[in-house]
Amino acid sequence: MSGSSRARILVVDDEPAARSALAELLKDEGYDVRSAADGFKALGRIETWEPDVVVTDLKMPGMDGTELMRKVREALPDVSVIVMTAFGSIETAVEAMQEGASDFLTKPIQLPHLLAVLGRVLEHRSLRAEARRLRGLLEEKEKGRSKLVGTSKPFRQVAELVEQVADSKVSVLIRGEAGTGKETMARALHDLGARKGGAFVAVQCGSLGEDLLRQELFGSQSRRGKILQADGGTLFLDEVEGLSGPLQVEILSLLQDAEITPVGADEPVSVDVRVVAATECDLEELVRDGAFREDLFYRLGVVSLRLPTLRERREDIPLLATRFLRVHSRHYRKGIDGFTERALGVLANFDWPGNIRQLDTCIERAVVMCRGNEIEPRHLPREIMHSARSHEDAPPIPGASMREIERYAILRTLEHVGGSTSKAAKILGISPRKIQYRLAEYREEGLIPQHAHN
Repeated sequence: MSGSSRARILVVDDEPAARSALAELLKDEGYDVRSAADGFKALGRIETWEPDVVVTDLKMPGMDGTELMRKVREALPDVSVIVMTAFGSIETAVEAMQEGASDFLTKPIQLPHLLAVLGRVLEHRSLRAEARRLRGLLEEKEKGRSKLVGTSKPFRQVAELVEQVADSKVSVLIRGEAGTGKETMARALHDLGARKGGAFVAVQCGSLGEDLLRQELFGSQSRRGKILQADGGTLFLDEVEGLSGPLQVEILSLLQDAEITPVGADEPVSVDVRVVAATECDLEELVRDGAFREDLFYRLGVVSLRLPTLRERREDIPLLATRFLRVHSRHYRKGIDGFTERALGVLANFDWPGNIRQLDTCIERAVVMCRGNEIEPRHLPREIMHSARSHEDAPPIPGASMREIERYAILRTLEHVGGSTSKAAKILGISPRKIQYRLAEYREEGLIPQHAHN
């Protein structure tokens, strides 16, 4: 053990000569050593000095080594404990290890044996610390990945790019319709990257006038603005097209020079932020019209991501709906297990002009309305049931479910035979009762008018 390692050892023994000798041996080996004459003094010592390892005698008056170990573990759960016992009292040492001791030594202490035991304990401690560190990193990664919900090809292409650039400092421009999850994607970029330990600070650029937005972003001599709050982390500029011309110049300066000048200040302040911007506008058109600086456009979009609409990732709807169901069921303390097949069919057939945000709101409303353990079509907003994709549109192949294909076949065949369920059943090779049952489902879901095919 080299002196540079400086592991901290607390020696506890009521025999002054033994305590002093052991402490000197360990100091000579390069350890940072403190000592205590009994368990009570040892507990007092750890209030101001946290050891890595406690080496304690088992037999001591007032408080024995086993009781000391329990109390030390209560105060410092990660501390390792090595117990010392007289030769011939091995059973007592084994009992102490069953109570949580890391290892034991028999007296009189032999230096080679002491160093070997201490080396094993410290190595095991180091491995535990590394495992905790890696587990923490994994949890942070999973925290970021948990925001990337979807298996569709358009979404996975974006998610893979996010994971690829998360650790870099390059500016990212996220584009997409309202409600596609631009801020969620920005947070995933932050959580997956090297800046996850810093702050994620979001600013709505389109909601404030120029002067208020400048104060919000840059702060003043007496108040830290959003940019300084994000120092070491991520600054998310939503609705970036809302920046006025002068503010565009100041943000460009931030990106180029990594410094800002607070409102009313004379000197610039250095700042280290990663800028992620978002827009649902056509910034290229704004650049052509002279409403947005071309140089800022290119600085913001070193990497550009376009989030697909929910219409383009329809196969992700069940995954997202189930995620929102878990969140809202927990919030409203309801034991809702899932969706009926018919309810999922309605959700999958709707075009979601408000995208993920609209789906989230829809599921929250359904959770509030539901009194059973499954979401049914009647729990969904009426406009969603009535606006679901018309049965007159042929379902896309591939891309449609068997249920969509069946509905299309039944309804078009009924039209062909003038509404006769018996003739349609004969053509389709199914029973008239099944057609009647399906029609009742379609009416309940709002996919056909109540009077249709009666």
